[in-house]
Amino acid sequence: MSPTAMSTAAKSTADRNPAEGRVNWKRTAVAALPAFVAVGAMAMVMAQGALAASFAVSGTSFQVSSSNLSSKGLASYVQTDRSVDGKGHPVALLGIGQATLSDICQSAVVDTPVGKVVFKLTAGGPAGNVTATNLVIDGEDLTGDARFGTAQIGRDASTLDQVEGVKGDAGKFGLQAGDIEVAGVRSHAWSATGGDFRLRGLKLDVALDGKQCF
Repeated sequence: MSPTAMSTAAKSTADRNPAEGRVNWKRTAVAALPAFVAVGAMAMVMAQGALAASFAVSGTSFQVSSSNLSSKGLASYVQTDRSVDGKGHPVALLGIGQATLSDICQSAVVDTPVGKVVFKLTAGGPAGNVTATNLVIDGEDLTGDARFGTAQIGRDASTLDQVEGVKGDAGKFGLQAGDIEVAGVRSHAWSATGGDFRLRGLKLDVALDGKQCF
């Protein structure tokens, strides 16, 4: 076989069988492209708040409280959260556009081999306000003294536009307001997410038979 033919044959073999320890970057890039596209799309949707409550909840509701909450933009409608066992939990999804809280407390009771443990997170107060954008709370109740500005009650959930990404199914009951202020906030919730949470003076406690928020 001539040197030219041998060189051509060797090149063909190398193309079909890359040397051990080497990576065919072109082939790898093509294979990874769908994953990169999917991750990018998910990141974009999460930034818009549309996946706020798409994860399976833990099956344990928790307490949320604040002395005062104010926000530009509120949107709400009823939906169902599901835990990993498939059980449904009806909730009122509360989408809050630009929230400022004087303080915040979140607590949950967790069963452990050594007894009931209270997981408690607090922030704000003397350290400064807590702020959040596109805050979404899936709550089963909410109490407090509230003021709503430019409220629209009974609006179709699919047309809500006060909080980006927070919309329900067509034909479902919804409400929204241009701004809101609530004093003495207390809620039992199944999930809470925020596009940008800033917690000044964050403190986390885990204690046996600890005290909850309220």
